Amino acid sequence: MGAHSRRLFLLLGGAAVAGALLPAQAAHTPDTFFALVRARWREVTLGPPTATSARATALGATAARHLDGMRPTGTSLWPGLDFPSFEDTPQRLRTMARAYALPGTGLTGDARLAAAVAAGLDHYRRHVYTAGADPAGNWWHWQIGVPRALLDAAVLVGPHLPPRHRTTLARAVDHFVPEDRLDAYDGTSTGANRVDLCTVTLLRAALDDDHGKAALAASALSPVFPYVREGDGFYRDGSFIQHTSVPYQGGYGLVLLSGVATLLAVLRGTPWEVTDPARQVVFDMVERSFAPFVRDGFCMDLVSGRGIVRGPYVDHRRGRAIAAAILLLGESAPAAERARWQAMVKGWAVRNTYRPLLEGGDPASHARLSAVLADDAVPASPEPVGHTLMPMSARAVHRRPGWCAALSMASDRIGHYEHGNGENLRGWHTGSGMLYWWAEGHGDHYSDTFWPTVDPYRLAGTTVSTKRLPDGAGAGWGDTRTPWRWVGGATDGTYAAVGQHLAGLESTLEAFKSWFFLDDAVVCLGAGITCSDGVPVETVVDNRRTRAALTVDAAAGWAHLEGHGGYVVPDGQRLRTLREDRTAGRETRGYATLWLDHGVDPRSAGYAYVLLPGASRDATRARAADPGRVLVLANTARQQAVHAPLPGITAVTFWNAGAAGPLTASGPCAVLVRERGDGTATLSIADPRRDLDELTLTWDRPVAALVDRPPRLAAAATGARLTLRLTGLADEEGGSTTVTVRLA
Repeated sequence: MGAHSRRLFLLLGGAAVAGALLPAQAAHTPDTFFALVRARWREVTLGPPTATSARATALGATAARHLDGMRPTGTSLWPGLDFPSFEDTPQRLRTMARAYALPGTGLTGDARLAAAVAAGLDHYRRHVYTAGADPAGNWWHWQIGVPRALLDAAVLVGPHLPPRHRTTLARAVDHFVPEDRLDAYDGTSTGANRVDLCTVTLLRAALDDDHGKAALAASALSPVFPYVREGDGFYRDGSFIQHTSVPYQGGYGLVLLSGVATLLAVLRGTPWEVTDPARQVVFDMVERSFAPFVRDGFCMDLVSGRGIVRGPYVDHRRGRAIAAAILLLGESAPAAERARWQAMVKGWAVRNTYRPLLEGGDPASHARLSAVLADDAVPASPEPVGHTLMPMSARAVHRRPGWCAALSMASDRIGHYEHGNGENLRGWHTGSGMLYWWAEGHGDHYSDTFWPTVDPYRLAGTTVSTKRLPDGAGAGWGDTRTPWRWVGGATDGTYAAVGQHLAGLESTLEAFKSWFFLDDAVVCLGAGITCSDGVPVETVVDNRRTRAALTVDAAAGWAHLEGHGGYVVPDGQRLRTLREDRTAGRETRGYATLWLDHGVDPRSAGYAYVLLPGASRDATRARAADPGRVLVLANTARQQAVHAPLPGITAVTFWNAGAAGPLTASGPCAVLVRERGDGTATLSIADPRRDLDELTLTWDRPVAALVDRPPRLAAAATGARLTLRLTGLADEEGGSTTVTVRLA
């Protein structure tokens, strides 16, 4: 027996547990290939045939309750779940089918259970999901959510589904999900939605061994893979966008990653195996797009759209799902990538002390993660350090030993926030420069009922008009973009200068905000803050979910929050503070809020403060007494700039052409200069507006020679000062070009 045939035999042996074993055949036939697809589907989604666990037992108990409680009527399948019941009823049928197919549930192979699933599928098909019915409401239920759950259940119970039921279910799916849904790559057939539609099409093919639909499901994945320059999909800087203007690695991106991983695994070794070379983009995005937003097993909220409000610790559930998808994708990836990913996921798991990755999840993902954790040959990768800037999605993540910060902005491309389906109705200001940060021991800061209880007008890092907004202000589904293009910055991969030309949501507010990310601090500058809403405008220095002791030394210009970090607020700025308990439903949480009041209808107001994540009170006091650690070179609506002598950093956000400190630029740009101890320096230059054909930059510093010449560098002059002429920066999509020089 050949290797492929032996593998097929083993998979079909697993399928036999589910009552789907087909007669042995001497050669590959259509039935054999689809038997392989169905067996692989079961293995990928439920785990190896030998995988039994407490989760299997719990699944069986849940399925038993559903079986006992089923009471078909003309208006429901279970009492209390009145039709259409798009989510609960199909999900219960799928749960029952999984308990039938998975070993160790106590109902494995139970014919009575399988018959109940088959009857329930047909009942729901007759009363709700029937060919010719009006697909009223959200299109997603009719084309993705419902058919995927129904088809999944149908495939798992296999021969127990009568031929007539199989035919009528197939006809219903064909009605709501016709093949032409996979023709054009546009509308609601892009990104994660396209992957879901391909999954539905493959399951529909497996229902009656339809070669044509299986081929379509595989080929229609191809438009998902290439990089995009606008709209939904992956960008070269690692951004992932869905709904046109929402960064979404933690939601739709996760769905895409998991769906692609599943389809690659299920179709491997079949005539429809996905071999498109562009699939490498998805492999590359594991570390470039998803990993930057996962810290110790949780996925940061700034790339999760409206989903941030879906209950406590939802960020940890997203992180667990991303880890599961990465491990599954690793089964189809080259060995080197698989090894790195396993080590990365293991590192997340061993550092996660709030909601351990093994605490939840389905049996299949639990089995994969358990195997990695038990394998001594797989090391646990440490938390990385460095800066990741994704200008195309207006997001940044800064990692240093012991702490991490992340920045959420809005632009002409990216909305302030997303609301839809009644979710996230008060996320108005999450794109107004919200600065998330985590020091040691704060992995649950935004997890534990933060969003229901926090003051939505006072999110850390934001500058906002206190004008009252209605729930769901602005257009739905993330279409709350601003008119301003200057959002992004420059980074060398370790440090960064990031800026946002801010326009308030449904407000006259305008401001120029910059963040300079250093070793132990984030330097925050604001200028040109102008508004005519008739209400006060505030910059929120921080708003922590804590009852920890707060110390403020107004005279010395600093504050400290015990166990969290410190704040330096120089130049006599009046720091306001508030301690309060905030309640949502039955949950109450304490908050410490620090802010700067710019008054009613300010004209060109500004601010400057330094955030010190994890700093002790003594360290904060010492930092305030040593203003030379960071010098503010400029803080206007034309340029904002700082100089940090110790790491040798000079950084400028040029809102307009001009000079700041030793740097002069011929147009709007971001510049980060880093002088190194080996006699060299790097200049990282970016065009956040993405519209510069040419830029001339002068650094008033003696330079002996160029060390490298990147493609965008058209000309350079060294000597008493350095002059660089760069061309085509607009084509870098906001990315940084770095020039290395040798100092004189």
